[in-house]
Formats: sequence, C-alpha cells, structure tokens
Amino acid sequence: MLFALICNDKPGALQTRIDNRPAHVAFLEGLNAEKKLAFAGPFLGDDGKPTGSLVVLDVADKGEAERLAKEDPYAKAGVFASVEIRAWNWVFNKPAA
Repeated sequence: MLFALICNDKPGALQTRIDNRPAHVAFLEGLNAEKKLAFAGPFLGDDGKPTGSLVVLDVADKGEAERLAKEDPYAKAGVFASVEIRAWNWVFNKPAA
C-alpha cells in the first residue's frame, strides 16, 4: 500500500537539512533497494530552496510508514516541523509494474 509522507521543514532548518542530506539520501537509497520507496523529492519555496519533502512509500501498513518516517535522518535531526502520513492511491501515469 502506498503512503505519502508530507513533511514540512521548521523555519531556519535549511542548514540542518544540508548537513544531513548525505545520510537522508543513503536512507532513501536503502528503501529503494528494498522496493519500499515509490518516489521522493523536496518541496521548494519561491526562492527555489527546499522547504519540506514528499516521500511516497510502498509498505504493508501505516505502522510501517510511521516507523520509517521516524528513522529518516532528517526527522532524527529535527528538520521537520510536521510529518503527515496519508494513504495514497496512484491512479494516473503510474509506471508499469
């Protein structure tokens, strides 16, 4: 099942985000290798700088999505002001399985 993690950065968290990006990318690469990552990327402000993240996980249930959200290095470093986890149904332009 797909779950969208809608993550909003804390004000002033850009440097913390930058500092923790290598660990965050490695974490996502690990999820991708496990076939648990559908797609991910940052939200951008008007200035083009990251203001949050959208991570879509393909996992068994919301509990697993919550656990993985807490394991993200950005979450552990305190980058996010909020993380909303919502079940999501990919209808249009879904890549072939």
